[in-house]
Amino acid sequence: MKYLITQSQLDKIVFKYLDNQDFIIKKMNSDNINYFVNSEGDGYMDALIQHHRSGDCVISYELINEIATFFSIEFDDSKYVIARWIENTLDRRVKEIIIR
Repeated sequence: MKYLITQSQLDKIVFKYLDNQDFIIKKMNSDNINYFVNSEGDGYMDALIQHHRSGDCVISYELINEIATFFSIEFDDSKYVIARWIENTLDRRVKEIIIR
């Protein structure tokens, strides 16, 4: 059986998945960057996501691939869903996505 899922429904599902990852957001005031890490002891080099005040967003390849594989969506679609989640979470615009 096939189901049709709208973009907004898919976004909600992926957003909930990302919310349940319990990322810790570390803010670096000196360089205006928000780092999304898995645990309090993680440093900025361990961040899966970095959002710069300029709107640039660095997302790890592994996270994008994890979302794409888990939800059976294209890699690029996964990248943009994560960017929308970041915009929602931080209430800041993502202008450019950089894959690390």
